Amino acid sequence: LEHYGEKPEFDFEPKDHLELGESLGLIDTKRGAKIGGARFYYLTGDGAFLQLSMMMLAAQKARAAGFSLMIPPVLVRPEIMAGTGFLGDHADEIYYLERDDLYLVGTSEVALAGYHKDEIIDLSKGPLQYAGWSSCFRREAGSHGKDTRGILRVHQFDKVEMFTYCKLEDAEKQHQQLLAMEREMLDAMNLHYRVIDVAGGDLGASAARKFDTEAWVPTQGTYRELTSTSNCTTFQARRLQTRYRDENGKTQTAATLNGTLATTRWLVAILENNQQADGSVVIPEALRPMMGKDVLEPIK
Repeated sequence: LEHYGEKPEFDFEPKDHLELGESLGLIDTKRGAKIGGARFYYLTGDGAFLQLSMMMLAAQKARAAGFSLMIPPVLVRPEIMAGTGFLGDHADEIYYLERDDLYLVGTSEVALAGYHKDEIIDLSKGPLQYAGWSSCFRREAGSHGKDTRGILRVHQFDKVEMFTYCKLEDAEKQHQQLLAMEREMLDAMNLHYRVIDVAGGDLGASAARKFDTEAWVPTQGTYRELTSTSNCTTFQARRLQTRYRDENGKTQTAATLNGTLATTRWLVAILENNQQADGSVVIPEALRPMMGKDVLEPIK
């Protein structure tokens, strides 16, 4: 739909996020692979603080916008996973604990969608808005190439996910609000990005409409998805039996929406877009109060 921000121009050969992460003491994939296998990693030192600062900023922005912050379960029952629509085409991406008959979530959207299962909620004063902060787990079956280097596509990551319950007639407006909040966070990270209106054929089972934001990754010369926000209309709420009473007292099925406000993958774009010729990385101004510094310097 549109491009936002300025594409960075370098008068030197830019390093990719993993090379930067290793030289700055932020990311350790070698020991991550030793402990958990391929596509596991450690965020170390300022790398851990960088993620925590970004996630905390997202949580603060969500609260300021009226969202209630939650740290939800990361293990859910089959009926919750199925109710959100994730046990269809993407079932092979989900970790399943057969002994316990539980699934590890790939997004806190799952637990938040199940929060009001079998309930009649009160929407008389407006939408119910939650922000879930959790670790997420994905098998990422079939990924290869540049996706597997560094922390772009991994098996475990952290995320702040917005989730909204509203009346169906309010869903489109709420969708635009979620997109606006995502853009505000991306702007705060000093990133160049574009907004994609996802084609119908690429939508998953639950989404009626979805916007992706894709940030410019200099060393790959392309845009990579950082956020996604979906309007699921009544698909999830119907399956999970989440309803509300209209002005006539009649029960109606609620609409649900979700959107990413921050996640580990953002570190890829933050590091690459804010790097300098000496190998240092300028910390986005919005994160400096929590980081306690302005620049990340290479380890001597």
